[in-house]
Amino acid sequence: MGRGNTSDRPPDGAAQRGLWRLMLKLPSIRGELQMFAARNRALDDLCEAYEDASVTLERIRKKPGDTDYTLVREYETICTEIETEVIKYCVQHRQK
Repeated sequence: MGRGNTSDRPPDGAAQRGLWRLMLKLPSIRGELQMFAARNRALDDLCEAYEDASVTLERIRKKPGDTDYTLVREYETICTEIETEVIKYCVQHRQK
């Protein structure tokens, strides 16, 4: 399925976990996230990417000993960029 195509299936697996993380991180758009994620592959892909980046960031932070702070900052930036994209998506697709 191409980007932007709608589907009737809810996100699953990593996409679902990413959606949950985003809903916790961005409570002001929680309802929109839930509604849009069930209908749009592009947002589903962003949720999956957010889950992957968040899990990697947590793993890097928990690594004992030599923490690679450059890598931590890189994954923090990735997470923030995905959050920004998700917010932008929700704002652009709001019902007027």
